[in-house]
Amino acid sequence: MTARRIAIFILGASALPLARKIKAGVGGDIHGPNGLEGCDRHFDNALHALGQVSRNAQAVVGLFAAGILVRALGPKMPEKFRQPPLIAVAEDGSSVVPLIGGHTGGNDLARRIAEITGGHAAITTASDVVFGGALDEPHGATLANPQHHKPAAAARLRGEAIRLETTIYNIEGNTHHLVYHPHVLAVGIGCERGTDPSDVKALLDETLAQHNIARDSVVAFGSIDVKEDEPAITQFSNAQFFTAAQLKAEAHRVSSPSAIVEAEVGTPSVAEAAALALVGPQGKLLVPKVKSKRATLAIAQAASHEDLEHGEGRLRGLVSVIGIGPGDFAYLTPDADYQLWHATDWVGYSLYLDLVENLRHGQTRHDFPLGDEEARCRKAIELAKQGKQVALVCSGDAAIYAMAALVYELIDREPCRVEVQVHPGISAFQMASARAGAMIGHDFCCISLSDLLTPWEVIEKRLNAAAEGDFVIAFYNPRSLKRRDQLQRAFEILKAHRNADTPVVIASNLGRQEENVRIRKFAEFNPEEVDMLTLVMVGSSQSKAFTRGDGQTYAYTPRGYAKKMSPL
Repeated sequence: MTARRIAIFILGASALPLARKIKAGVGGDIHGPNGLEGCDRHFDNALHALGQVSRNAQAVVGLFAAGILVRALGPKMPEKFRQPPLIAVAEDGSSVVPLIGGHTGGNDLARRIAEITGGHAAITTASDVVFGGALDEPHGATLANPQHHKPAAAARLRGEAIRLETTIYNIEGNTHHLVYHPHVLAVGIGCERGTDPSDVKALLDETLAQHNIARDSVVAFGSIDVKEDEPAITQFSNAQFFTAAQLKAEAHRVSSPSAIVEAEVGTPSVAEAAALALVGPQGKLLVPKVKSKRATLAIAQAASHEDLEHGEGRLRGLVSVIGIGPGDFAYLTPDADYQLWHATDWVGYSLYLDLVENLRHGQTRHDFPLGDEEARCRKAIELAKQGKQVALVCSGDAAIYAMAALVYELIDREPCRVEVQVHPGISAFQMASARAGAMIGHDFCCISLSDLLTPWEVIEKRLNAAAEGDFVIAFYNPRSLKRRDQLQRAFEILKAHRNADTPVVIASNLGRQEENVRIRKFAEFNPEEVDMLTLVMVGSSQSKAFTRGDGQTYAYTPRGYAKKMSPL
């Protein structure tokens, strides 16, 4: 499993020596601009990279002006106790300033960096200034009674004795007794196929309550890889999975091996072995296997919370089928942006991958030529089977004439345990309508004119139905180098159902530098204006076009609101 890491940002080569020095002392990855050798990750736009990395970073360290970090990340930071520390370091190392997250590890990290650089840690929080440490700073733990933090800090400043206790057990604190739960416990889970997730959660709650164990100390979950798609286990979002061989290697440490289990899945233990595999060789079994009717679990304790960050398990493989929109970065959704950024691998047609290349910061590209759709999908699935987090990149919307349906078709025919998510984008028909005005203001449909996968007889049947139904029709794949007459044949079918003035939108290279959107009358439409990068949208009998004072023509399809409107 990939642990959250410290992100060290630099803007140029002059800061690289200090960044390397800090990395050697506290770990993490160095992020620098494209072309700068010696960095672990590269970025095209520093502000964008800062925003993305900060979502999952252990801490963000910027070797440049504090104002840059504040402007880039300050407004995006979540509430206290969830935000990663944000630390500004002078390029000569003389000053180390924890800007945000001082009480979530920032002050401590600033002191460590200052020791490395020989500089000064500019700590400003009152408890740190007076006592050298903050009462609410987790240090790999959760403060169990945060409601008592302020009165405890006030009492400490008055010189009163404050008790700080770190324990995995539930203990009541008070205004003079703060309790911390260290992040050191891991739960191994085994279950029958189809076990209700609530059954496992209930077994966990009952076990924790029986042993008075704090839920905040449980931070890792694991099982055998054949349960990778079991909802009872995947309900724990950070669940890790181990092969039977990995679990069998823990057999000498388990308390209740089973020959029956070994015959079934190849290891004498699942729950106990998974818990022990999570906590590492220095960990110990805390709660031996307990059972419900259909599930088992065990709890193990790591020697330190760092041990849980370097386990040998892997997350469930994921295929994220991502629609990147028409091509311009401005139309990429924040969700698609996030998924691309946090994937380990990108798969797609080379042109589509090139369109988002500026977001890539270490992901492995798997390029395919136009036409290798099944090969792309199979590659994405195979990578996910290895535990990779894969972005299958599509233009427009991933579920509209794109790869989403094919991915589901493949896993329907050849079942596998990887997770699949579809992340929509702005489709070409949406963009074309918006550029032209509001062509899809009423009922519409989309029809592909490509007969490579769909017989023309079927396409023709759908054309007739759409024409008679008086839909606005968006034609995908209207023409190619080999398919020259389908569009003209489609217009012949529509001719009996559309008047000569019906607006037709011809939208080429949408969202790209060469974008060209034209509005023609049905009777004046010339298919020679259309190529394979063009979408054609034909209005319904109600669609209208008009020219405004600026000379620009717009097309729209009224829905009937005019019947309700008062005159302007």
